[in-house]
Amino acid sequence: MPTIHLVDDDIAVTESCQFLLESLGYCAHIWNDSQIFIKNTHLYQPGVVLLDMRMPKFDGKQVHQYLIENHSTLAVIFLTGHGDIPMAVEEIKNGAVDFLQKPIESHALLSALETALIETQRRFEAHEIRSRYASLTPREKHIAYYVIQGLMNREIAEVACVSIRTVEVHRAKVMDKMKAKNIAELVTALQGINIIAPN
Repeated sequence: MPTIHLVDDDIAVTESCQFLLESLGYCAHIWNDSQIFIKNTHLYQPGVVLLDMRMPKFDGKQVHQYLIENHSTLAVIFLTGHGDIPMAVEEIKNGAVDFLQKPIESHALLSALETALIETQRRFEAHEIRSRYASLTPREKHIAYYVIQGLMNREIAEVACVSIRTVEVHRAKVMDKMKAKNIAELVTALQGINIIAPN
């Protein structure tokens, strides 16, 4: 189960949220210092960050920006006071999943978490696919690109100026490295990360 990270300098808020989440079977981790959270959290895993908008030193907006810049797979839900709602709405435009107004209501939290857990899983899967794609050689990337364009081995061989056997070997390596069971799975995975034509 993905970890729920509670990042808020208000200990009363984090403890009450932690109690609620753990009673529902979630694994919750409290961070009362946003900088310690940044330094000690694995950014490329399925997980949700319940992130306070206002914190000393490194506020929620800065934490979110850091996660965005580092292409983290963690999904963010902002925790806000009444005056912070316009800022929270702006952060949703920047990729946050939702915002919850304090004091946090349990049904609103659960609803937001359901959406965030789906989103973090989607991001994690895309990250895994990008990592696999990055492991391909330049020739394998060419073959992969032609495959998702719908070209057959013979057509790829003509375009790439190689033998059909060479195409078959590289195509098999692409399938293996991308962990695709069939061509449809490979095409779906690669279309999901919007690869462009290799040079």
